[in-house]
Amino acid sequence: MKFTLLTLMLFVLGAVTISAASFPVERTAVETSSIEVQETVETRTEVVALPFNPAAGKSQLIALLLAGFVGALGIHRFYLGYTWQGVVQLLTLGACGIWSLIDLIRIITGDLQPKNGSYSKTL
Repeated sequence: MKFTLLTLMLFVLGAVTISAASFPVERTAVETSSIEVQETVETRTEVVALPFNPAAGKSQLIALLLAGFVGALGIHRFYLGYTWQGVVQLLTLGACGIWSLIDLIRIITGDLQPKNGSYSKTL
């Protein structure tokens, strides 16, 4: 009985929410004076350079050592800038070591680079 009542209440609440959010919004036009104003919009494109390269200073040797000694914890992924993959490796212990071994091989071959660039120091 309680479950049915709760389900009915949630259904009604959902229906009210959907209908309240889907009503059309009417916009009224504002009349302007008889003098028309012409505006010119100048489009500018600015190139903004980052003050530093996030991948600068990343060493392939450090990444290799991190993957070799604490690879199951995903510390090398955090070092290279792959935060979410590091969290997943940390939670799964490097997929029982298999993912860590693959990353170790990828770092040795140079296939696994820092997220925003390349290594500043290679093997």
